[in-house]
Amino acid sequence: MNEDDVLECLRAVEDPALGDDIVSLGLVNDLAVEDDHVTLSLALGAPYSPAETDIAARVREELDDAGLDVDLTAAIPDRTSADVLPGVKNVIAVASGKGGVGKSTVAVNLAAGLADRGARVGLFDADIYGPNVPRMVDADDHPQATESETIVPPEKFGMKLMSMAFMVGEDDPVIWRGPMVHKVLTQLVEDVEWGHLDYLVVDLPPGTGDTQLTMLQTVPITGAVVVTTPQDVAVDDARKGLRMFGRHDTTVLGVAENMSTFVCPDCGGEHDIFGSGGGSQFADDNDLPFLGSIPLDPSVRTGSDEGQPVVLDDDNQTGDAFRDLVAETSDMVGIVTRRSVTDD
Repeated sequence: MNEDDVLECLRAVEDPALGDDIVSLGLVNDLAVEDDHVTLSLALGAPYSPAETDIAARVREELDDAGLDVDLTAAIPDRTSADVLPGVKNVIAVASGKGGVGKSTVAVNLAAGLADRGARVGLFDADIYGPNVPRMVDADDHPQATESETIVPPEKFGMKLMSMAFMVGEDDPVIWRGPMVHKVLTQLVEDVEWGHLDYLVVDLPPGTGDTQLTMLQTVPITGAVVVTTPQDVAVDDARKGLRMFGRHDTTVLGVAENMSTFVCPDCGGEHDIFGSGGGSQFADDNDLPFLGSIPLDPSVRTGSDEGQPVVLDDDNQTGDAFRDLVAETSDMVGIVTRRSVTDD
C-alpha cells in the first residue's frame, strides 16, 4: 500500500465541525508509508479535545481496518508570534464585561479541568488590581527566580501558576497607571518559564481597560471565553467585551453563562435568581457558540474559598457542568486551529 492508498482510506474520516473529510480539508500534515507501517501527522491543535480525540480514533480505526500499523502525532501550524510564548500551543483568555459574574471561577475551573484531562496547562492571573487565583487554588508556594532572572512558576493541580498576588503583600493595594501595568504584565508573560504547554488560560480583569489592551496586543490569543450571568445588566456589559475582541481581531470561542439556575438543597426547587437564558440568547444574537450554563451552587463558593476547584469533584453535578464547559471550550479551540489550516 502506498501513500495515495492511505490517503484514500483517510478520506473516510470526516471532520463534523468543518463538514468535509480530513484529506480534503488539508489536515494531513505529513505522511510516510513503509511496508505496513504508517507515520502520520495531523493538524490537530487542541490536545484532549473530545472532538479531536474522536477524529484521531477514527483515523486509527480506518488504518487498522486496512491492516496498517500507525504512528500518529498531532501538530498545528507555526504561529506568527512565536517569539512570545513559543512553547505554548493555545492561549485562552477568559473575560467579562463586568465584575461579580464569577469570571475567575470559570477560569480556574477551566484550567483545572483541562489539566485533569491530561493536558499541560498554565494559569495566568492577569487581574492586576484584584488577583484571586492563588487563594482559589490554595497555592502556598511562590515563584522562584533563576540565575538568569527568569521566573519559575509554582504548580498546583497540575497547573503552572502566575499571579500578581505572588508579587505584592496580601493586603497591599496595587495603585498603578497604564504604563506600569503594561510593563509588569509584559514581564510576567515573557520572563516566566512556562515551558511547553497545551493551554495557557489567562484570567483577565473585568471590563475593557489597560490590562486587556496589553494582553491583546502582546499575546497570541487563540480565542476568548466571555463570561456572563443571565441578567440583562451583565449581558449588556458582555457586549462591550465582545466589541473589544472584535476590534482586535480576536476570535471569541463562545459564551459561558454562570450563576444560572439555583437548586434549593432543602426543597429541590429551581429558582432563576439572576434571570434565565440571558447567556444563551446573547450567544444566539451574536452568532457565537454557547459553551454551557453553570448553576448557582454553594459548593462552587466553598471550593473557591478552600482552594478546591469543583470541576475536580467527580460526584458533584456542578462539577459535571464545568466538565462540559471544558469539553466545549477545548472543542472550539480545535475548530479554530483546524480552520486556520483550511483557510491557508
